[in-house]
Amino acid sequence: MPKSLVVVESPAKAKTIKKILGKDYIVESSVGHIRDLPKKELGVDIENAFAPKYVLIRGKGKVVKSLRTAAGKVDNIYLAADPDREGEAICWHLAEELKKTKKPIHRITYNEVTKSAILDAIETPGKINIALVDAQQARRVLDRLVGYLISPILWRSVKPGLSAGRVQSVAVRLICEREAEIEAFKSEEYWTLTATLTPIAVEHPFPAKLHKIGSKKGEINNYGFRIDEARAKELAADAKTHDYIVEKVQKRERKQRPVPPFITSTLQQEASRKLRFTAKKTMLVAQQLYEGLEISKEGSVGLITYMRTDSTRIAQEALQAVRDYIKTTYGTEYLPGRAVNYRGKKGAQDAHEAIRPTLPLRLPAELKPYLNSDQYRLYELIWMRFIASQMNPAIFDATTIDVKAGTYLFRATGSVIKFDGFRRIYMEGKDDTAADETDSSEENVRLPVLKEGDRLDLRKLEPKQHWTQPPPRYNEATLVKMLEAQEIGRPSTYASILSTIQDRGYVNKERGRLLPTDVGRLVNHLLIHGFPNIVDVEFTAKMEEQLDTIADGKVAWVKTLGQFYPPFQIALAEAPDKMYEARKAMEEESDEKCEKCGGNMIVKWGRYGRFLGCANYPECKSIKPLTTDDTPAPEPEETDTACDKCGEPMVIRVSRAGSKFLSCSAYPKCKNAKPIPMGIDCPEAECDGYLGERRSRRGKVFYGCSNYPKCEFSTWDKPVPETCPECNAPFLVEKTKKAKDSETVTALLSCYRSDCDYTKG
Repeated sequence: MPKSLVVVESPAKAKTIKKILGKDYIVESSVGHIRDLPKKELGVDIENAFAPKYVLIRGKGKVVKSLRTAAGKVDNIYLAADPDREGEAICWHLAEELKKTKKPIHRITYNEVTKSAILDAIETPGKINIALVDAQQARRVLDRLVGYLISPILWRSVKPGLSAGRVQSVAVRLICEREAEIEAFKSEEYWTLTATLTPIAVEHPFPAKLHKIGSKKGEINNYGFRIDEARAKELAADAKTHDYIVEKVQKRERKQRPVPPFITSTLQQEASRKLRFTAKKTMLVAQQLYEGLEISKEGSVGLITYMRTDSTRIAQEALQAVRDYIKTTYGTEYLPGRAVNYRGKKGAQDAHEAIRPTLPLRLPAELKPYLNSDQYRLYELIWMRFIASQMNPAIFDATTIDVKAGTYLFRATGSVIKFDGFRRIYMEGKDDTAADETDSSEENVRLPVLKEGDRLDLRKLEPKQHWTQPPPRYNEATLVKMLEAQEIGRPSTYASILSTIQDRGYVNKERGRLLPTDVGRLVNHLLIHGFPNIVDVEFTAKMEEQLDTIADGKVAWVKTLGQFYPPFQIALAEAPDKMYEARKAMEEESDEKCEKCGGNMIVKWGRYGRFLGCANYPECKSIKPLTTDDTPAPEPEETDTACDKCGEPMVIRVSRAGSKFLSCSAYPKCKNAKPIPMGIDCPEAECDGYLGERRSRRGKVFYGCSNYPKCEFSTWDKPVPETCPECNAPFLVEKTKKAKDSETVTALLSCYRSDCDYTKG
């Protein structure tokens, strides 16, 4: 008979641990949290020290009953959820439900799901860390107060279904502020002059950029001058009349050190840059690698350490293993004299480790047959980063040559790698910046051997026009980087923040970039005026710091909530009036006249974004939609199609995003709307619908059936009315293929059916 019950939060982890512990243990899963605040009420007794009212989550009654039954058969209970605040809270709720069995309850923690880690944890059980539970409880209650009490105000001010969040609203604000920066940016013209020079004795052309004219440096990136075309050509003509003589040669050795092993935020950033994973997908795949996968004869094995961490610490045995691997595989020249230790950021939980392979000798290539594509690519990324973090720096020979031509000073820079070091296996990806076109990499530019006084031949002098660039929109990687830099949110929250702000329709993603929707901008504007603290970056960061203090056991969570609530309560009372005034202030005059009463039309903000409304409202309720470029939408086009709901004629309208759709002419009495037919019938059996262009909640174009939601057929690829010659499928879809070693993109037509390989290009 089993002697102990081990409870984890995940079925996959339970499967791995069961194989490790054997028949003396019952291993069960709680399948996440078992209790939470109720969905249909606040669930917080504000007058009674913010006491939370926890209820069993719907469907978890059977889970709890099963766990109690299992607990009755054993001598000991081990609670083994993840080693963080959320995991500690899960264990506390489990303990509250299982304490009625009167069996000893222990808490065990581990950073990896491996045999040695699990057995060590069982041998050294502890107690539930109440400080961590309090920190999670404070966060949960705080988020409930903010979301539950602010959201109804937004429903009345904008539209039902909107939500405010303590951290998500700050993320939306950052995106809105970046968009405002881009819109306000005024591009400036500037010019660069690049000379192609070569030593007289040897043919070795190299570029040198104009750096100074007299004592005046280039104003943009040291090489760009704010001049017009005429002045640029005048300078070029004058510079050609001078002799070019080497004024100074500087040589130095430059080291590039490896980056630390991954923590949660850097893993999300790098997976976004290199793998094009969303933060949510990164965490989902990392969870699979952590909890265990079937690997040949080994069975279910955890392949990486815990993936929600802000610590760069590495266990001693892992350091020894990776150093042995580097020495054996790459040689002693790649191995530092001692292990590389990385300094953690302020507030990092050093009880955790960095994200690393549980066994460095498990090479990605050896695991490839057992992993799907996403699992393999993410494991390879984690493995390479970890190995590289313990290798020697790369070494470059860097050279700077200053060339004088009269009052003009040209500068050439070059850098040649002398020792590849950690770069032999890994290079960190780069974020887009607002860098202008004058930026160029000096890496692997080999300059000729020159000395001061050498004369050079001028082969070409080319003036080139540039324009300053606005800051780029955030992508998921750069937004996570900004949130971390501002100390907003924590490792476990970044993925859900990014997912939530898109799901709520506050932010759309276009070509990987995050941009605010009209609704997102409106809600952000209203929150700034109604609840300035809630969307204040500094205030939110300080609140995160206080939650960390609670987790360290230095302050009571009730005290923190007690300090937060009184000013918040005042803001709740004042917000509706402030939001009304803020919304009125957003209205703009337009040149349009009302077609019904002749009054002026005003640009207003509503539940679907910007629109034109009559200034004589409420006497005149005339409205007109706007397109994305703020021009009035064209008048609806008549069609011969009748509405299948009310019989009135259907018309073609243009959405705010610019796409056309069919809509009932009796709108708003009848709100029937359908996509415009593409001439392709829905391929689903017994469906009489047709395919048309639609948009997802996040604004992304897809193609779906006109009978949605009765028929859910959809595809992201654009259908083409051409029968597949191999399987007779009724249509093909447009796809693109990018060549591996170039930027060339090829358009293809493929069969839409997954079991047919037909493609033509």
